Amino acid sequence: MSRAMGWGARRAALGHRIQARLASRARPGGPIAWPEPRIAGDPARGRQLLRGRLRLGEELLERTDLSPWDLAFGEPEAVRLHGMAWLDDLSAVGSVQARRHAQVWVAEWIARHGRGTGPGWTPELAADRLIHWMGHAQFLLHPPGIGEESLGWATAVHARFLERRWHQAPPGRPRVAALVALVFAGLALPDRRALATKATEALAQETGRVIDSQGAIATRNPQELLEIVALLVATNQALTRADLLPDPVIGATIARAAPTLRALRHADGGLARFHGGCRGAEGQLDQVLAAAGRPSMAVLRAGVPLHMGFLRLAAGRTTVIADAAPPPRGAVSTLAHASTLAFELTSGRRPLVVAIGPGRSFGPRWRRAARATAGHSTLALDMVSSSRLGLPLPGEDGARFVEVPARVLAEAGPQTDGLRVELAHDGWRPSHGLTHARLLHLSPEGRKLQGEDLLTTLTAADAIAFDAALNASNHLGLAFAVRFHLHPDVEAELLADGSVGMTLPSGEDWVFSHESDAALILEPSVYLEEGRLRPRPTTQIVLEGRALRPATRLRWTLAKAYGTPEGLRDLKPRMDWDEEDEE
Repeated sequence: MSRAMGWGARRAALGHRIQARLASRARPGGPIAWPEPRIAGDPARGRQLLRGRLRLGEELLERTDLSPWDLAFGEPEAVRLHGMAWLDDLSAVGSVQARRHAQVWVAEWIARHGRGTGPGWTPELAADRLIHWMGHAQFLLHPPGIGEESLGWATAVHARFLERRWHQAPPGRPRVAALVALVFAGLALPDRRALATKATEALAQETGRVIDSQGAIATRNPQELLEIVALLVATNQALTRADLLPDPVIGATIARAAPTLRALRHADGGLARFHGGCRGAEGQLDQVLAAAGRPSMAVLRAGVPLHMGFLRLAAGRTTVIADAAPPPRGAVSTLAHASTLAFELTSGRRPLVVAIGPGRSFGPRWRRAARATAGHSTLALDMVSSSRLGLPLPGEDGARFVEVPARVLAEAGPQTDGLRVELAHDGWRPSHGLTHARLLHLSPEGRKLQGEDLLTTLTAADAIAFDAALNASNHLGLAFAVRFHLHPDVEAELLADGSVGMTLPSGEDWVFSHESDAALILEPSVYLEEGRLRPRPTTQIVLEGRALRPATRLRWTLAKAYGTPEGLRDLKPRMDWDEEDEE
């Protein structure tokens, strides 16, 4: 692992280790005011842990004698276990067995690594660990428990370590979490209110840098924004419970980010999954939005409400969320996706059109595949993504984007009959001379989404570049594919008239049809769901063809089938995914 790290990263790791060992001398100095539990997890993941089933990248472990601290330090997924987010899931199970597992694993970690050893001594992991310890203290201390003296000492050690190293955490969620953990620790540890006050002041300054004036973050990852705002909400709530005034700057930041989160909320209550993000923990988004209060006005660009580069069309029971901006570049792009002009569609409680997902918990090959344009519901040209990755840099989670579209346009069309937007990007203009334009039109009642994809040249120089690309293909044409990845719960079949029929678990029937020379096929796809042990098999609708002329146009429609009622009651329960994986 050290060979893959640059000199700066090795120096930072050495500094972390030294400060962790120095911090091990800290003592709480009295009883700790442990907070009430306020963190929810996924009981399905908790049950899998109790069965000894755990995914580490491309490997699926099935061991009942599993200890997280015996796993290889070099595996990123194994290192992330030191943040102890799994405490949320075991706590959600709530059984005696789950509590005992949590107590044994935490006690073992403190015994092995509490004095500054192991891979978990980075500001971001230490912050997550401390937040989860404090959020589940009652769960951990319940008889027989791990001992209040042991957990209290470890809490004091982490507070001392973070006090000295929080500024070394990467910008964004890691640094925010480090400061939030210091606030929590300062409120709980005896005679450390000054630490909480100082950390709150630093947090207020940091949030102004992380969340910009438009309520966006640099990574454009919706889940990361949700987690940051959830931490800020929890901070002000903790200050209030400690009889202190909530910080007004933090409150203003929450209010600034809330409209973005509302715009990224699908009808099923989950987030749109773009740029490495998942839908979020069940119910978390609604809880955060409820705490954030009333929304403010949307930010407009050419008449289209854009939030962090995304646009939202909503009518009836249908939501459509599209990526209307280029992906980030630089250090913040290591988890970003080439998803420009891709969209997701949800009807009621059921997702219909999706992306394959972030893939981050399934190993580097899946993660890289998920970042490609073909992993999203949009057009891909000539097997080339709309944005291109460079070579991975030492110590970073993934490769950065080095080429992204120079221009991405989003304009509102006529509003006389529903919601209509026109989008375009020039990601293939330098290489193929082609611009991709996409029109989306959602009907007023949300029963029909009409779309149009256009590949075209705009200038004489574009025509020359297109002819060169066409010559390189021996005049066979530039292969393109417009993909519509379907959620695994959707049943799809080709119909006799050449369209595709789709049935949702709610009983809704949808139909996909098109007007073009492209071939319509159903192909296998995957759905990479965070926390799952395996990729879920699913289906994608694909329009395949070849661009032989300077302008290629495809029209398509996604519509509820005739006879599908407007207000269908969705009463079918969702199967817990761990039970589904056992089938």
